[in-house]
Amino acid sequence: MVLGTGGTIAGRAARAGDNLGYVAGQVNVSDLIAELPLPAGAMVDTEQVCNIDSKDMSDGHWRALARRCQQLLDDQAVRGLVITHGTDTLEETAFFLSQVLVAAKPVVLTCAMRPATSLEPDGPKNVQDALVVASADGASGVLAVCAGTIHGARQVRKVHTYRLDAFSSGEAGPVGFVEEGHVRGVTAWPQAEAPKVRAERLPAVDQWPSVGIVMSHAGADASLIDLLIGAQCVEGLVVASTGNGTVHAHLEAAMERARSAGIAVLRATRCADGAVLSSGGGDRWPHAFDLSPVKARISLMLDLLKARELAP
Repeated sequence: MVLGTGGTIAGRAARAGDNLGYVAGQVNVSDLIAELPLPAGAMVDTEQVCNIDSKDMSDGHWRALARRCQQLLDDQAVRGLVITHGTDTLEETAFFLSQVLVAAKPVVLTCAMRPATSLEPDGPKNVQDALVVASADGASGVLAVCAGTIHGARQVRKVHTYRLDAFSSGEAGPVGFVEEGHVRGVTAWPQAEAPKVRAERLPAVDQWPSVGIVMSHAGADASLIDLLIGAQCVEGLVVASTGNGTVHAHLEAAMERARSAGIAVLRATRCADGAVLSSGGGDRWPHAFDLSPVKARISLMLDLLKARELAP
């Protein structure tokens, strides 16, 4: 099954040579794969879940996508899923799905950096590669495929604004590559994790906890956190810290006030590589280890949802 959500891969521009001035989410997913060669023996069907610019991805879109994915994964006739998605928030959607799905089968997100109307669109090859991965023997877990590289959902990050090979898995490296229609694995396929909150049990989005992100930086002050405390509009807060989870002194004082107000606070690092490492004596503030700030936000949001689910 190929599920469409929009993005640049489904974008249209007024001129064929324009790879920037396009509108995302214009082409139906069935049209994206209509003339693509399919893996041998594969039968492919399509479904449009939404058709948006991925910068506008919302909790509601995530809930609908996750619930549909789990329904299809539970169908014995379905071998794997491909999801066409915009590049801007692909890493967030991939991580979210990895935390709510029972994904013993492959769930492969793919994308494009050029619109469908480009003179040289990259979307068709990316979809073709994603179909190869979704059909591969032993493939499992939530993955992302772009420019012939296979990434795991936890590691994948968008690292470039324009080039076709826009994603990286950082220090961990990719899961593998698609070369001439075949998968060359480098590491093991991601194993399905126990979901933090099962997709089918996700509540209505107006019941999802709000989690914000603030960044520690030179000259940081307490104003933004104090405004959030006063507005009582967040249940959780991720601090994108410097280095190994360090935080400006003014910001840390505000974090303490947030915690006293009942707001869950989690540190992540601004650094592209590495992880927040604990000291031997324990940490004053919990951290997200190797998760980027945007993925740490998802993790904390789901932790808060799970706590509600377990509350008496």
